[in-house]
Amino acid sequence: MAQNFAHGNYSHTQRKVRNGGGGRTPKDRARRTLSQNFLADRHAVDLMVKAAAPEGLVLEPGAGEGVLTLALAEAGARVVGYEIDPLLAGRLAARTRSDPRIDVVRGDFTAARAPHEPFAVVGNIPYSITSKIVDWCLRAPALTSATLLTQREYARKRSGDYGRWSLVTVESWPWFHWRLGDTIGRESFRPVPSVDSAILRLQRRPEPLVSDRGSYQELVELGFGGVGGSVRASLKTRYEGVDAALKAAGVARDTVVAHVHPDQWIILWGRLCG
Repeated sequence: MAQNFAHGNYSHTQRKVRNGGGGRTPKDRARRTLSQNFLADRHAVDLMVKAAAPEGLVLEPGAGEGVLTLALAEAGARVVGYEIDPLLAGRLAARTRSDPRIDVVRGDFTAARAPHEPFAVVGNIPYSITSKIVDWCLRAPALTSATLLTQREYARKRSGDYGRWSLVTVESWPWFHWRLGDTIGRESFRPVPSVDSAILRLQRRPEPLVSDRGSYQELVELGFGGVGGSVRASLKTRYEGVDAALKAAGVARDTVVAHVHPDQWIILWGRLCG
């Protein structure tokens, strides 16, 4: 069943479109503008479904041609697929009209209201708006998990696979566990992108690891503020007992902020704010 929602100026698009066709067809140029790279590998689809373990309500950003949509429904989920391309949305809606497990929304996922009931997000998402989709997921109170096929570099950065941790991950760590899943090679997509992808999994924790969001995020944001070049120098501008807290967390005095593991931040919060 198709739904047509007005979502203002939000868009699953890359605003900059290179001049010239370069031999591409109008359809190819439209796919590039909308950052469309469709899954064309059944094994990759199976890996996504396995990682997501879908059940109950699942929202899918960028449903596209519906390959993942149908697989999620077949696995037992009730799927709401969001697709901003009206042609693709219409085709998918017509294809699934008689399937009670699937609804198709013609509109932008990032402008949608989050459901009040527990739900998951699963999608092969456009590289150009990955951060917008992740931010949307982190803000949704009823979200249980997000299983996202993203640019591999992004997935590695957010999951600490480079040995460094980002502010987004550390700030949300008491509420969400981030995990890097399988790599999906670029050859699994049509058209073929210039980089590989990977599955990024966000799982909401049963109970938060800290009792006060405000004081934890204030601590982390100060640490990432860059004062003095080390986490110690940054924290000492506001907190007492920093050296003892660092020792308890196993953090060396000269450690730069990106090398502090999220679990160590939990210990620092407990010592300095808890």
